[in-house]
Amino acid sequence: MKLNLLFLQFLIAGIQCAPHPRAQVDTPTTTSSTAKFHAGGNIFPPSVLKHASPTTTAKATIKAKSALPSPSPTPSISIQTSISASATIQIIPSSAATLTPSTTGLLLSNLETSGHATSAPIIAPSLPISIPQTRILVAAAASAVPSPSALLSSPSPNIFQQPISLSPPPSIFPSRADHPVPRLGITPQNSGPLQTNKFYANFFLGSQTAATWTHPYSLSYAPSFNPSTTGSTSPRTYPGISISHLLSSQKVFGPTSSSTSSSSYYINPIGITSLLLSCTELPPSGSRLTTSSQTSLSASINLLSSPSSSTPLISFPLVQGMGFVTALYNSATPILGSGVFFQSLARLPSPAGRSSITKYRISLADGSTWLLYATSPSPLTLTLLSPSLIQGSAPFSGSLQIAKLPASASTSAEAELLHDTAAGAYARSASISGSVNGNSGSYTLTFEKAGLSDPTLLMYALPHHVESFDNATYCAVRGGVVLDTTTKGTATAVLANSWTLLEPSLPSTMGFLPWSPARGSLNPSAISSAAKAVISNIAAVEVSQNMTMQTNLDSMYYSGKALAKFAGIVYTIHDIVGDVALAQAGLDKLKQSFERFSSNKQQFPLVYETAWSGLVSSASYATLNSGADFGNTYYNDHHFHYSYFVYAAALIGYLDPTWLATHKDYINTLVRDYANPSPLDPYFPVSRNFDWYHGHSWAHGLYETFDGKNEESSSEDSLSAYALKMWGHVTGDANMEARGNLQLAVTARSLQNYFLYESDNDVQPANFIGNKVSGILFENKIDHTTYFGGNVEFVQGIHMLPLLPHSTLTRTQRFVTEEWNTYFSNGRADAVVGGWKGILFGNLAIIDAKSSWNFFARGDFDWSWLDGGASRTWYLAMAAGLGGAP
Repeated sequence: MKLNLLFLQFLIAGIQCAPHPRAQVDTPTTTSSTAKFHAGGNIFPPSVLKHASPTTTAKATIKAKSALPSPSPTPSISIQTSISASATIQIIPSSAATLTPSTTGLLLSNLETSGHATSAPIIAPSLPISIPQTRILVAAAASAVPSPSALLSSPSPNIFQQPISLSPPPSIFPSRADHPVPRLGITPQNSGPLQTNKFYANFFLGSQTAATWTHPYSLSYAPSFNPSTTGSTSPRTYPGISISHLLSSQKVFGPTSSSTSSSSYYINPIGITSLLLSCTELPPSGSRLTTSSQTSLSASINLLSSPSSSTPLISFPLVQGMGFVTALYNSATPILGSGVFFQSLARLPSPAGRSSITKYRISLADGSTWLLYATSPSPLTLTLLSPSLIQGSAPFSGSLQIAKLPASASTSAEAELLHDTAAGAYARSASISGSVNGNSGSYTLTFEKAGLSDPTLLMYALPHHVESFDNATYCAVRGGVVLDTTTKGTATAVLANSWTLLEPSLPSTMGFLPWSPARGSLNPSAISSAAKAVISNIAAVEVSQNMTMQTNLDSMYYSGKALAKFAGIVYTIHDIVGDVALAQAGLDKLKQSFERFSSNKQQFPLVYETAWSGLVSSASYATLNSGADFGNTYYNDHHFHYSYFVYAAALIGYLDPTWLATHKDYINTLVRDYANPSPLDPYFPVSRNFDWYHGHSWAHGLYETFDGKNEESSSEDSLSAYALKMWGHVTGDANMEARGNLQLAVTARSLQNYFLYESDNDVQPANFIGNKVSGILFENKIDHTTYFGGNVEFVQGIHMLPLLPHSTLTRTQRFVTEEWNTYFSNGRADAVVGGWKGILFGNLAIIDAKSSWNFFARGDFDWSWLDGGASRTWYLAMAAGLGGAP
């Protein structure tokens, strides 16, 4: 009767659900390495680990056992049993409560730097970026740059369906079958393109023991769980999958800054085994962990009895946001372990109408309550053997699902009914579709359901999801059922097989010209002749610099930045200043410099490697340095590196459409590497970097990491979407342009929740948002620093560069004002030296365009204040476009 009533409540909620109180993305107001090849680092190096508090283990009086647990397990201590009409409860006696549960875990107290270069992301000022002695030669009868044009069709109904190309990478990219990182446990059915930057990568990297975060849960491989050290006399260990969920109260905060009153970092403990799933058939040693069925949003991990075995004993489908941790048992006798310690195991009646489900409630010593649902034609009988061990009575085939109830007593009953309703069904994988119509866009995450057909899937949404759900999805939100996440605020339960999310204000009008949500694009005719003269004089100097020397570098990242800089200068000369002849001369030089890369003859050419399937720098192959070029060979930062080339190519193609025919395949291959939209492309994985669940990209590649994937530069993340948009526009690829617009809008929403903090941000901890930016956001912690130093201009500035039209979408005027007043007002920005100074004053244009203009137009301007990937020309154009020109 309760279940029927619940369904009635859900039905009524669906009928009477109020429209979504939509919170749109904020818009500005109109007011003012030296490491060698390795597959993974050492596990928990002593130098970077601290116990949150000492972990102690007391002895308990238990019965010794001399053999493996029998099919009919016998408790190792005297278990109390309580039987009633509604439940059978097995209880650990108080005499065994002298044991100390392991609830503190471990903390990575230092920044993991494996594979991350410690050099700054600005081009060294030692390069010749000062005033050139001679100006660029302009032919007396220079031909005009061809008229920019692009023939655009309408986007498809599903902008993710059509691949960019089905052809192999162009022959200019040598192919090689080897890669320094082995594909540990990746099964043959994943012989096609493999994901390198996704949430589950730790399962096939290094020791394979670092965690994966699905939010709200985390899972990790425990190759040797030992119940005998946690309250059991079991004479053996069990390999299995450890499950953890942490409360916000378990976060550990770093020192508090005296200037911002905010913690320098916060971190969640790792290594807490709330529950472990295993089976008696897995041997104590010699078992195997594999990964299969990889997609951009899901994968399966499998436990096999030996390296030679091909049939998993247990498989775990992993989907981001999954409401249950689901284990699929294949004639295997379940083992449940806990480092937190079991207090009781209660067998409860099956959810109404589903006799195939056996239900248990598990209470742990930390006060948490977990639910277990076993779905099979035969019921599952579990026996509580000790504070750390539960065993099934016989081999089991079916699904075993684990979920944690919210800590609040007021919502736990509602949550338990919700889990009863959804039990038996689970998400096996997920896919994305989307459409764009004018300034409006939407995307749908569809979860492939398996298990029982009747229940609706229980999933968890992050804050930016709930903000943008359409009305139908919003009506499926169960707002009373929430669980904390590690770095993304609170996850909210949603009972739906798919989610549709709306972005009603796409930046469709954003082009190459300076732009803001409030002003739109700059009208060049609105700039005064005097202002144009200032820009023109400086542009003539900068376009005369030695492009070859500044772009012919040993780094795809630095070279791309320099090419993008010069492309912006040439564009400004042509479209804003209106000097067609000078633009043509600059464009000719730019093409020559770009040709070195489009013919793949740079210092470290790109190679297409087939081990993982991607386009990587040959730098690490040649130098044996895994951190060369910021770890490009290991798939670090591809969306940063390649988006500079895509943006520069879009500008060249805009100015000279005839150039596109011979360069389109090269640029499209870069795009396919980091932003392939379709699983039909047999050469590249789908969406290598951008995570459509989290709403932002992950920069971290093929390095094991105990705090999960990470991203440092949120601004270069938004550049990667902006470059897609503009390349799609110039080449007439309406689907790519639409994806770029949609991705930009989603990125802005996500960044404003998780990376860029206005004073009313209620997602991140209140004692952290005063930092204004994340610094480096990991899946398990946020550290207000950078890999190359902790100077405030570094930490804040890495979220500014490059300053382009997309910057005003993600960085609202309110945010920039708060950040400026926190760190840089009252002359503090003037004290900054080097290229970071230019970045700060370029960013100032968003809120004080006149001061920004005056800074870059000043007669005593010091050219060392420019990052070698930025120009005075563009900074002046941007300030003018935002209203700062005289």
